[in-house]
Amino acid sequence: MAFGEQPAYLRVASDLREKIVNGALPPHTRLPSQARIRKDYGVSDTVALEARKVLMAEGLVEGRSGSGTYVRERPVPRRIARSGYRPPSGASPFRQEQAEAGARGTWESRSEQGEAPPEIAVRLGIAPGDRVMRTRYVFRDGGEPMMLSTSWEALALTGRTPVMLPEEGPLGGCGVVERMAAIDIVVDNVLEEVGARPGLAEELLALGGVPGHVVMVLERTYYASGRPVETADVVVPADRYRIAYHLSVK
Repeated sequence: MAFGEQPAYLRVASDLREKIVNGALPPHTRLPSQARIRKDYGVSDTVALEARKVLMAEGLVEGRSGSGTYVRERPVPRRIARSGYRPPSGASPFRQEQAEAGARGTWESRSEQGEAPPEIAVRLGIAPGDRVMRTRYVFRDGGEPMMLSTSWEALALTGRTPVMLPEEGPLGGCGVVERMAAIDIVVDNVLEEVGARPGLAEELLALGGVPGHVVMVLERTYYASGRPVETADVVVPADRYRIAYHLSVK
């Protein structure tokens, strides 16, 4: 194969992808069968199969048991805004965004004590195995799951205080900044790192995705005078949402 020349299965996938994007193969249309691809493109069964696998991995088509492979509806990505702005209400960022947009946002959460895994211990500046409070969230917009989040806080910091449980007590549901202020900890900065990876099976099941879909992962850590006080992983479907940052320039 000459330099820069694509393998046959990628050339076939590229042509089919273009037809999907330009509407020649609209959503819910059945993708040409393997035999049809083989005939139309003059390729082997193996090449036709690999081309279909590429389109499925990209989330452009989906298999339906006993029926064939169909073009998927392509969602229009929506924005999830991130900002350095601190809501005067004390609400968490998600709650504040939902209120301002008039959206139908709901969420479920569950907190439980456990031991800090090694990677979380590093992010919190504690020893692996130290006790932490882990809180898992599922955020929904109009009933549709849109975002997962798992947060960790060291119990050496919040244990036996009114804010030990993030979603319960007098400050339940408030943001990290307000909760920490209630125990005389002043949060002064936050670090967010955004990456992408294939979604885990349980994540995609919760988010309504299909195997192989990519998710964006936002690793967020709040600090007070250089000390990490809370860290979280926020997981968002990459095909349905975009993370937008609005930062002030001083």
